[in-house]
Amino acid sequence: MRAIWQMRNGGPEVLRVREAPDPEPGPGSVRIRVRACGLNFAEVMARQGLYPDAPKPPAVLGYEAAGEVDALGEGVSEPAIGTRVVALTRFGGHADTVCVPATQVLTLPEGMSFEAAAAIPVTYLTAYHMLFRVSNLQPGERVLVHMAAGGVGIAALQLCATVPGVETFGTASVAKHAVLREEGCTHPIDYRQTDYAAKVRELTNGEGVDVVLDPLGGADWATGMSLLRPVGRLIAYGFANIASGERRRPIRMVRQVVRIPRFTPLGLMSSNRTVSGVNIGHLWGQVAMLREELDAVLTLWQEGKVLPRIDSVHPFAEAAAAHARITERRNVGKVILVP
Repeated sequence: MRAIWQMRNGGPEVLRVREAPDPEPGPGSVRIRVRACGLNFAEVMARQGLYPDAPKPPAVLGYEAAGEVDALGEGVSEPAIGTRVVALTRFGGHADTVCVPATQVLTLPEGMSFEAAAAIPVTYLTAYHMLFRVSNLQPGERVLVHMAAGGVGIAALQLCATVPGVETFGTASVAKHAVLREEGCTHPIDYRQTDYAAKVRELTNGEGVDVVLDPLGGADWATGMSLLRPVGRLIAYGFANIASGERRRPIRMVRQVVRIPRFTPLGLMSSNRTVSGVNIGHLWGQVAMLREELDAVLTLWQEGKVLPRIDSVHPFAEAAAAHARITERRNVGKVILVP
């Protein structure tokens, strides 16, 4: 087995490609020869020591992988050896060989590349879960998507486009606005040069939006709440504001934490607004639900309604460059690693 190891917390230089014996699938599991795996902001934060759920280093990160089944554990008959599959991995996915429970593995639709498959589980599953299960997106609603040019952001824009009349507002640097428009964003907003909250109010005649998808955290959660119309929903799914550059900055972390707004049931009742939290990594006990949602996304791909945008593909030896691309916010779409 060849894998990308995080040797300690720190910058991209802590990553090493190392060899080890191939793992053997246990009861109920399958072994996959990985052809492509996804890199997400969560794994970048894990490498920096900012992700609470990450395994302690040295460790192999990675939440998703696509490849071919090459061995079956006891009690498993499907998917058969040789089947092209995509899998959710509870870390360990950044390797050329992984063993995962068969319940976390889905067969790829005909014609889907391994790179496209590896771009789907975390980003599209997160976006689908937020929009359709948690916020119950309705035709004609307005959605504010932060970090709209990232993997989850583009997935959210594409999924919003499947619902009639949905109006989307996406925050990203101006250099990425053309891509946002291609992906169906109604109103790209340059958050670096513009007060995005003021712009949203201007574009909506002061009414605001129905759904805010917020991976930023801190004061932005309070701003998002202020932008919601009655019956609006704020979905918090990350805390990117605590990460800045490649080093942990305790003072910045403290400043962001103290700016987290305090929501109370009485206040939410009075305003008729909802706050929800989403962490797909904490839903491993709900695999049947995740399979249902991921299968729905694969069906939308078959119907031509969603198409992963691949920003870049990096061999394992260039894992540090792949991490840096995300940290520096240069990616537009999904960053993929290949053995």
